[in-house]
Amino acid sequence: MILFPAIDLKDGVCVRLLRGNLNQATIFNINPADQAREFQEQGFDWLHLVDLNGAVEGRSVNVEAVTEVIKATEMPVQLGGGIRTREALDRWLDAGVQRAVLGTAALADPDFVHQACADYPGQIVVAIDSRDGNVSIEGWTKDSGVRALDLALRFEDSGAAAILYTDINRDGAMAGVNVESTVDLAFALTTPVIASGGVASIDDLIALKASESSGVEGVICGRALYDGRVDPTQALSVLRG
Repeated sequence: MILFPAIDLKDGVCVRLLRGNLNQATIFNINPADQAREFQEQGFDWLHLVDLNGAVEGRSVNVEAVTEVIKATEMPVQLGGGIRTREALDRWLDAGVQRAVLGTAALADPDFVHQACADYPGQIVVAIDSRDGNVSIEGWTKDSGVRALDLALRFEDSGAAAILYTDINRDGAMAGVNVESTVDLAFALTTPVIASGGVASIDDLIALKASESSGVEGVICGRALYDGRVDPTQALSVLRG
């Protein structure tokens, strides 16, 4: 199972939000490239990168910071936030991003996402950000009224690399991963699922690892790594075991 350390970018710096609220951002590193290098030195295999401003504005905003992170690390980068056009997708994949995460576009322009999956096999992740069971879009600012599973099923045969499932109410709140909902989603799909939102301790990772056979491929961890609640060496040992 893959452990993805997260770098969330707001106004060019590395932050963590509380339940997706841009007004409740804690700065953890003013130099995202340095943070990426630190994660690489700690032994991580992948990096999860999010342009928070871009997610809200619908276009790439933290371009300089993302570019510097890509240059700073040899880890493959998974990037989301504001990628809603073919031009933006092509630009980032050409720039060295290994996987592009498409969220709002999955609802707003599903044909674009299906075509992207066909043209870039294994490089497109469909993000499903759920609050109380419904998918939220545009940087988690709007409720789509669509159920998470219903949206996931629309991309079952698309060739997506994974479904990234985030429980927004758990994100940054240190309340523990919603293992039950994540596993239920994974069981209903053939596409691998990446869990996100709420990792608070090594126990969350142990619980997800125990459910790996359901189709949970990985987990994203942010605040718990930054504040020391999860030790990188121990976490990687658990998930690689």
